[in-house]
Amino acid sequence: MPVNKGILLASRPGAGAKATAENFQLFERPASEPGPGQVLVRNEYLSLDPYMRGRMDDAKSYAAAQPLGEVMIGGTVGEVVASRHQNFAVGDKVVGMGGWQLYSISDGSFLRKIEPNDIPIQAWLGVLGMPGVTAWYGVNRIIEPKPGETLVVSAATGAVGSVVGQLAKAAGARAVGIAGGAEKCAYAVETLGFDACVDHRAENLYELLKAATPKGVDGLFENVGGKCFDACARRLNDFARIAICGLVASYQVDEPSALRDLRVVLVKRAKIQGFIIFDHLPLWPQALSELAGLIGAGKLRWRESVAEGIEAAPAAFLGLLEGKNFGKQLVKLR
Repeated sequence: MPVNKGILLASRPGAGAKATAENFQLFERPASEPGPGQVLVRNEYLSLDPYMRGRMDDAKSYAAAQPLGEVMIGGTVGEVVASRHQNFAVGDKVVGMGGWQLYSISDGSFLRKIEPNDIPIQAWLGVLGMPGVTAWYGVNRIIEPKPGETLVVSAATGAVGSVVGQLAKAAGARAVGIAGGAEKCAYAVETLGFDACVDHRAENLYELLKAATPKGVDGLFENVGGKCFDACARRLNDFARIAICGLVASYQVDEPSALRDLRVVLVKRAKIQGFIIFDHLPLWPQALSELAGLIGAGKLRWRESVAEGIEAAPAAFLGLLEGKNFGKQLVKLR
């Protein structure tokens, strides 16, 4: 069998504490042979996502904590290299949850074939994967932007936020992003087609956001929380809709936010809903079909940050939590 290399969770950073490279451990051992009803997948790309930080803590949440001493959870795309499963053949390209490793065993659960097309295989971890479907659901099922309304999205150039803004524009809304740095803000406007983008690093964040949202905010797709949410909360219109996708500002530090004081929701009669996209699996085919249609029509763009080699995964992940990535964060494994 080929040699498998991967990353284990060696220790927990603790709630509100920063994760470090010491929390991870590299392993190397022979890949396992597939048993009856299983396949062996050679992973080509690994997806790194903010939700992984929450799984590192042993705290009650919407999903079980990442076990210590086991391969870090993570989405992957790759190729079936050995199969004892009737629905998968050697050579099939697949997307699943192979984790932070070169080879993974699957019984077929959460494993989907990728039909051959001109779209790069790693897109099934981004714009055509969990981030893209997350954006689609939050925009179309929670915020439901109407023509002429204003939708604001934080982490606007990330894997989710970049799709959110483009879907808002497709619905006829005004799209305003919040991102870190002039380069990202320029990309949001000049390449993704946002109407405006505000740098969250600026000292006058609220004043910049106010100028970018002269008619207030009707929809907020929140990926960050903290000061980004606080600024947006002051711009909400009556009956605004808020989709809470992530709160990355609080993943590494215990940062206070207006999210703990929901008077603004009462005063503005706003709808606020948190959501986890895996609760809505029946809608994935529709979402993926619509996203693929936009890509085929040249109306949906994306960008990737790619680290090389499984050894680079911990550093790339820690950089993601600090906003160092530009677009979808991937690790190229082959």
